[in-house]
Amino acid sequence: MIKEFRDFIARGNVIDLAVGVIIGAAFGKIVTSLVDQIIMPPIGLLLGKVDFSELKFVLQPADPAKKAAEVALGYGAFANTVIQFLIVAVVIFLMVKLLSFTRKKEATEPAPPPAPSPTEVLLTEIRDALRSRPA
Repeated sequence: MIKEFRDFIARGNVIDLAVGVIIGAAFGKIVTSLVDQIIMPPIGLLLGKVDFSELKFVLQPADPAKKAAEVALGYGAFANTVIQFLIVAVVIFLMVKLLSFTRKKEATEPAPPPAPSPTEVLLTEIRDALRSRPA
């Protein structure tokens, strides 16, 4: 069972998947930083100098006497998440489009003609030798 598990882990697909997950997580952090620190601050400035991720509809305010927490719909944080998703979706779309274009270009390029076999080379040499002999 241990050998089967080791063979499973050593397979190329599993390692490729692990690398993809790690790179995807790092890319997610980059996109989160881009949205939270680059894109949303100007939008918050346009909306009146507020932190966009803190925008919310309060359904029930906090009540310290009853020790009840605030109930709110955080539409600003949701908007941040939607923008992050759209950025990731566009990047993935562009990557797939580029990969598809590259594969299509490779498919349309004609393959070079195969090299002649040793038999054909020998027959060609014999033919050329016979042609070069005086009649």
